[in-house]
Amino acid sequence: MLERTRRLWDKQDQPVGDRRRLFAAVADAVDADSVLYPGSYVDISASFVWPTVTYVDVDRRANQFFTDTEGVRELLVERGVDVDRSTVEWIHHDYTDDLDIAEASVDLLVSLYAGFISEHCTEYLRLGGFLLVNPSHGDAAMASLDPRYRLHGVIVARDADYWVETGGLDSHLVPRRAADVTVELLHETGRGVDYTESPFAYLFERVS
Repeated sequence: MLERTRRLWDKQDQPVGDRRRLFAAVADAVDADSVLYPGSYVDISASFVWPTVTYVDVDRRANQFFTDTEGVRELLVERGVDVDRSTVEWIHHDYTDDLDIAEASVDLLVSLYAGFISEHCTEYLRLGGFLLVNPSHGDAAMASLDPRYRLHGVIVARDADYWVETGGLDSHLVPRRAADVTVELLHETGRGVDYTESPFAYLFERVS
């Protein structure tokens, strides 16, 4: 493993194992084998949980990280992943452009701190697949306006643990202040909506 790869991962994996715990909670709640992770940077932890993950980013450091294939493989082995049954795909590209991925081919789309991924990448998500999205940058609000999606659950975080709740969803995605939330407003502000309930993230199911 290149020293740079280890350094990038150690900086990313803070608190240690946190993102893996998040993904493990999601994996317990939804049926998914193939994952698309735009704006991933160097967050290889999705591959600690799912067998097939495609990572997409334009960042040059992410490109250096993922092109160190032996280093990535070593990180997976260290965490008990059977690398012979694990597929890591890397696309050094802007996710807002067309990606060389078949439409409706992935089970889970991940949108964490990386902009309006749901707008640009839903075409790759199969019907009945899921979008994992946090409120940062407004993509959860964007998904809530998208008729292709239905809220399936929320991810709650407490004491370094995560779990998915699927009941009482009517109380979520309710703006704290009366406001007309629109696509145009979200593009203008580039940030999330202040809702009455504040889970760590949301799970939306693609329904159309």
